[in-house]
Amino acid sequence: MILVGAILLVPAASRAGNLGIDIIGLFPKDIGEFAYADLKKARQLKWFPQLKEQMLPSRFRQFEQFLAAAGVDPNTQVDELAWALMATHKSKPGDDSPGVTGEQIVGVALGQFSPNAAEEFFKAQKLVTRKVRGYTLFAFGSGVGPSDLFFFFIDSNTAAFGHRESLEKLIEVRFGAEEGLLRNEKLFPLINETNGRGVVWMVLDPAYTRLAMQQLLPEAGRFPQSVQLVSRLQALMINIEASSGVDARFQAVCNTPDEANTFAAMLQAGLMYRRYQEGQNNPELARLLDDTRITPRGDRLELRLALTDEQMKTLISRNTFAVKM
Repeated sequence: MILVGAILLVPAASRAGNLGIDIIGLFPKDIGEFAYADLKKARQLKWFPQLKEQMLPSRFRQFEQFLAAAGVDPNTQVDELAWALMATHKSKPGDDSPGVTGEQIVGVALGQFSPNAAEEFFKAQKLVTRKVRGYTLFAFGSGVGPSDLFFFFIDSNTAAFGHRESLEKLIEVRFGAEEGLLRNEKLFPLINETNGRGVVWMVLDPAYTRLAMQQLLPEAGRFPQSVQLVSRLQALMINIEASSGVDARFQAVCNTPDEANTFAAMLQAGLMYRRYQEGQNNPELARLLDDTRITPRGDRLELRLALTDEQMKTLISRNTFAVKM
């Protein structure tokens, strides 16, 4: 634990698309969703501005506005973003309720910052501040409301933002006083597996997986048995890779290989029905459904799409990637 704490005290640069373990290790242990976006690369993609509205947390947009007020250009000075969501209430596995009914966010932005100049600006604006282990946390709002956000600079390449309680946990993890995400035996191995495989990627725990499946794959709800299977899912991994085209991959971790096979068959039937419905009125979506590949692999169910930029825009326009409470 002492060695892990020592490593976390010295943030290192992460490679594009591959988030450094030192940054992952800053986050609190008990999170429900962990996600990453290579903003520097993503900004070159035609469809990213629309995807950003769906996948990136709305709180990050507040953070961008906050930085811009201090003369920091988020579009050129923020290269990468990692964030985590922590549910304030989760349903239990096996429950077919949405899974999450409240949450806090904590995020880390990587780029090039001038902490001293920005902090002087915020102090001149007489923003509400809090001191935590030598760091000055600046409030977005009054600093007293439960939904108020704070932010601070860890160093000239790293800034953190989020709800005060979550930020304080991040700081305690950094100083070795609390366990971090590297100690999460269920989620961290999946994060490690997903890391580096996409311009945008995310990993969700069971509660957030149930929420996502209900929104991303409503076809699953056509079969009562599939509702029960969704309620027992262990995790969901999402990767979006982009070069000349787009490769979108969703991997659901099921309880058993048998459940993965059953779920795959049900989902295929649901997509076929949807394809029949859309055939006349929405041929573009029908073609996308034809190209969807659903494959059970052991205890996992993989759904994969190879897309053109225009097809990606079509999916985004239908809020395919909008996972909201």
